[in-house]
Amino acid sequence: MSTALPLISPNWPAPPHIHAVCTTRNGGSSQPPYDSLNLGDHVGDDPIAVAQNRQILSDAILLAASPCWITQVHGIRAVNTQDWQAGDEADAIYSTTVNTVCAVMTADCLPILLCDKKGQYVAAIHAGWRGLADGIIEATIANAPCDPKQIMAWLGPAIGPTAFEAGNDVRDVFLANNAADTIGFTAINAQKWWVDMYVIACQRLSALGVSDVYGEPDCTVLNPDRFFSFRREGDTGRMASLIWIAED
Repeated sequence: MSTALPLISPNWPAPPHIHAVCTTRNGGSSQPPYDSLNLGDHVGDDPIAVAQNRQILSDAILLAASPCWITQVHGIRAVNTQDWQAGDEADAIYSTTVNTVCAVMTADCLPILLCDKKGQYVAAIHAGWRGLADGIIEATIANAPCDPKQIMAWLGPAIGPTAFEAGNDVRDVFLANNAADTIGFTAINAQKWWVDMYVIACQRLSALGVSDVYGEPDCTVLNPDRFFSFRREGDTGRMASLIWIAED
């Protein structure tokens, strides 16, 4: 794969024919506040600029086909690329098909990429706090055609544990679904908590049997030169995390 874009390549022992990248905010054509590699077509950016940015990405990483973009709704639906249609509402997408690109977009939410050790299955997950609490990881892995112990995961840039401040209402949602999620909360005072989505995601994965977990715990909020952040900026663009099975 050849690229001139400042992309993040997951540092994990995936099979060589599993290709994956995560974009930054840099290298595109969008104007402020979407500068510059905004890949989201739902945030108010010029549609022409978004189309150009998606083409820049496709050309840079030599995609054989356009990514299967999903309409993310902070739910727990995972869609198979074989059933995918443009506009599908889902928060995860998975594939066992060669040259079919799974993609999710984020700007503080946690992107999670999955593959099995044989390189026959891949998935991309958009884990906002609501989806993470409600079980998007579990719903995605439930569709995997292999034992979860054969899956490895990579966690991409997201809002970090010193930037995600939430109230008791958010903590209550997590603990109502999974009491073990308390590990991801650090008290600020009686009403406020710091939330570590990386820690929560790791314990959710571990509970499913996924022990091979890797990642780039870069905080999107604290790195404005590199990442979009909805919490920091409000009107802003979206990065993408993509994974696919390439031909041997």
